[in-house]
Amino acid sequence: MGWLFLFIAGLSEVVGVTGMNLIVKNKNAMAVIVFITGFLTSFLLLSQAMLTLPMGTAYAVWTGIGTVGGALVGMFFYGESKDWRRIMFIAMVLTAAIGLKMIA
Repeated sequence: MGWLFLFIAGLSEVVGVTGMNLIVKNKNAMAVIVFITGFLTSFLLLSQAMLTLPMGTAYAVWTGIGTVGGALVGMFFYGESKDWRRIMFIAMVLTAAIGLKMIA
């Protein structure tokens, strides 16, 4: 269950970051709700995952999911750069997270 909690926590972090971006752009109540709900869910599930997974691994994978997810949301929904070098480094972060899962 720890890995499932961690995966959902990472996705929730992406929701929180998206909410943060919405606050900057729209400044409305719905954006604040998305921000708070995303990060609250993310931190709660991360803490649950850390009951069964090593702290360093859990934090690194959670951060990796959030980083990759935030970058992909930016690229696909907010018109951020899709330069091949950016995609290569995103793939490296994803590879590192998968590697941590394989050895933990």
